[in-house]
Amino acid sequence: MASIHVRGEGGQVIKMDLPLPEPIQDRLTKGLIRRVNADGSPYLGDAPTPAPAAPQGSALTQGRTPRPAVNARKAEWVGWAVGVHGMDPEDADALSKADLIELPEEPRQPVVPELPSALTPEPPATARAEGRPDEDADKAEWIAYVVAQGQMSAEDAANLTRDDLIDLAQ
Repeated sequence: MASIHVRGEGGQVIKMDLPLPEPIQDRLTKGLIRRVNADGSPYLGDAPTPAPAAPQGSALTQGRTPRPAVNARKAEWVGWAVGVHGMDPEDADALSKADLIELPEEPRQPVVPELPSALTPEPPATARAEGRPDEDADKAEWIAYVVAQGQMSAEDAANLTRDDLIDLAQ
């Protein structure tokens, strides 16, 4: 019988037989728990790393989580909101399916007005020159930073807590 390992909400690694029970599968799909290797390291899949994809192609070949079909289960929409928008899994699950469907295809980038150089505030002591977010920045900023640093994919980063992302960026 095939099995996988998952890291539960409490951080423990649990071996689970496939197929997963529906409530566990929903939690995995929503990002409340995540698949890991037996030693607890991030699961990167069984297949060897594919060659870089051509610029054309599906969302899957470009490393993005594809938008679910309108008739997909709510759990799939929650997983998409976590993977694409960097939402906290519990916050995404609290939204209705209709609210999740209304989210834009791509996350909106914050618009930051340009300030004259004389009015530009000094960066806080916790910020670094390479664009490291402030310690109190939201989870989406930390996900973007960790992904930009090449430390992991957006999907894997979305499965970590904000504090885990901050620790990873140290």
